[in-house]
Amino acid sequence: MVALYVHWPFCKAKCPYCDFNSHVRTGVDQARWRAALVRETEAALGPYADRPEARLESVFFGGGTPSLMPPETAAAVLEAARSLVPVADDVEITLEANPTSVEAGRFDAFRAAGINRVSLGVQATNDEALRFLGREHGAREALAAVALARARFPRVSFDLIYARPGQAPADWAAELSGALEHAGDHLSLYQLTLEPGTAFFTRARLGEQMTADEEAAAALWDVTQDAMAAAGFAAYEVSNHARPGGESRHNLVYWRYGDYAGVGPGAHGRVSDPSGARVATARERLPEKWLAAVEAQGEALAERQEVPPETRRRELLLMGLRLREGVPEARLERETGAGFETLDPDRLDALADEGWIAVEDRTLRVTESGRQRLDALLAYLLP
Repeated sequence: MVALYVHWPFCKAKCPYCDFNSHVRTGVDQARWRAALVRETEAALGPYADRPEARLESVFFGGGTPSLMPPETAAAVLEAARSLVPVADDVEITLEANPTSVEAGRFDAFRAAGINRVSLGVQATNDEALRFLGREHGAREALAAVALARARFPRVSFDLIYARPGQAPADWAAELSGALEHAGDHLSLYQLTLEPGTAFFTRARLGEQMTADEEAAAALWDVTQDAMAAAGFAAYEVSNHARPGGESRHNLVYWRYGDYAGVGPGAHGRVSDPSGARVATARERLPEKWLAAVEAQGEALAERQEVPPETRRRELLLMGLRLREGVPEARLERETGAGFETLDPDRLDALADEGWIAVEDRTLRVTESGRQRLDALLAYLLP
């Protein structure tokens, strides 16, 4: 199985909390970009064309704001992918969208192009919070976009951001309750973090309170887990909740350390060859540089190197321990040739004694109490 990630780097505006590879441009040559994305898709998936076991499990159009691309571009990329790798019967094809770029006609065209899942960047369901987050849409527009999506696609997810400064648990509980009335089969609920290079990070360095404090964030986390569990949305990953069967299959490929090819500016990939070697790839980040390289060479690789076993071990655990299901030892052995014995036993025992991790049925997982402090736990376990 292999997944394909396609990065569309353009947005209408740069959000003040966002550190993704996104850019604002006044004009985009859509024909050139369509041709370039198709060429790089062919280059990225070409090595799988001669592997009879290969199946395309998922495609994810991320960004940026890929709902700004013409639906014809998505259709062309999907056609190129299908021409190279057989597609799984239940293939998941996701498009990220912002409410400001949503209209019924474009959604209909994306559905005709092959999109069967939409992930909407709602971020908040009240106008004051949306203004703070620098979003260009209002709450009514956001929920109208969710309704449009649910009327046209089999599966719909949307994102919310919490742990905003001054956010009270009762207010967040009410916001979640309202959001659940509009939810499809999946919700992504992210704590607001300050990333270097963002406007929020700079404002915080200048003394502004840009996020909830640690105690408030912990209380908001508890509200989140309780509300989602009561509504039947399991926390299958630290920030992602789904009804049974609604999990993002594309993201599960990442978290389970499967193969994924990355296409577009700044896209990363982890691909394997028939010998079992795993290779890390990264594309040129700057859109203009990426486009010129693809037109000249057929792809815009900035990095391609084999991932050594120790790095594979670390990556597999960092990703897999985000999942409620944890990491089976057999997966670690398959990737690196060794199991949990490579972990520091004293650190493993210390975390287990605190009740933050557990090893059961040859599977290492983070407990409910450990998930709330996952970053610190992983830093200790994998120094």
